[in-house]
Amino acid sequence: MPKIKLVVNPVSGRGAGLRSVPYLEENLKDLHPSLVLTERPGHAQELACEAVASGFEVVVAVGGDGTSNEVLNGLVQAQLKGVGSAKMGVISVGRGNDFAYGIGVPKGLPEGCQILRQGKTKVIDVGVVSGGFYPQGRYFGNGVGIGFDAVVGFEALKLAPLSGFASYIIAALKTIYLYYTAPIVKITLDDQTIETPALMVSIMNGRRMGGGFMMAPASSTQDGLFDVCIAGQVSRAEIFKLIPRFMKGTQEGHPAIRTIRSRQVAVTALQGSLPAHADGETLCTAGENLAVSLHPAVLEVITMTT
Repeated sequence: MPKIKLVVNPVSGRGAGLRSVPYLEENLKDLHPSLVLTERPGHAQELACEAVASGFEVVVAVGGDGTSNEVLNGLVQAQLKGVGSAKMGVISVGRGNDFAYGIGVPKGLPEGCQILRQGKTKVIDVGVVSGGFYPQGRYFGNGVGIGFDAVVGFEALKLAPLSGFASYIIAALKTIYLYYTAPIVKITLDDQTIETPALMVSIMNGRRMGGGFMMAPASSTQDGLFDVCIAGQVSRAEIFKLIPRFMKGTQEGHPAIRTIRSRQVAVTALQGSLPAHADGETLCTAGENLAVSLHPAVLEVITMTT
């Protein structure tokens, strides 16, 4: 039986993390996991790295995308430092849960516990982004959002009474009136460079952002490439029309949308600035340059699908 560490974010999902503890202790007691609560931003990353050093073979993020991102960073850094390696599990009790969705883990305590118990695994690619608050680089599993998508995330955090996908829908509608002039950017990919007004650039390893917006419906976490979705300048009225298409994943074919696959992506603001996030964690609110690259087959995750 593997040694399992549960890293629980108590404030995730408006307190759902803390409320999950009795259920986890009761329903996973036969696996004898060690459970620890995070105490501050960045703590889950430290706890994950420490767990690997202490010999834990599975480290489980119990929370949302932010918790998963921190645990992922801790595990990848432990590998790079030669500390050791561990499998990553996810039990989704957060708001967006997009990383979990991308690796095949549905939201909910019963579902997450069942998948953890079954122990099926696959090895996924991991991205790293440099720039903004992280000139040294930050790892991510799902994606980097630049522009409109990032502002939606920032606004969703302000909607305290709401949670889940509803908060992102309201935030998206609000963002239409806050962020509607596309910066002019230079996007450097593996084999081409594009200069264009871009309302949004989504650099996806996974498929979804914001709890329900299918930025890259055909993306795979195992193909060694990002799916880069670029949205050009459109009117406010056209943004309203595009939102339902992103919810369904049918935006491809719209004249303002193009998707390109690439392993390396660099985005530079030629006019305007770059608000950006990685897995929902803020990279910058007005950045100038971001460099993103994909590292194939880095992390073993516990999942429903292999």
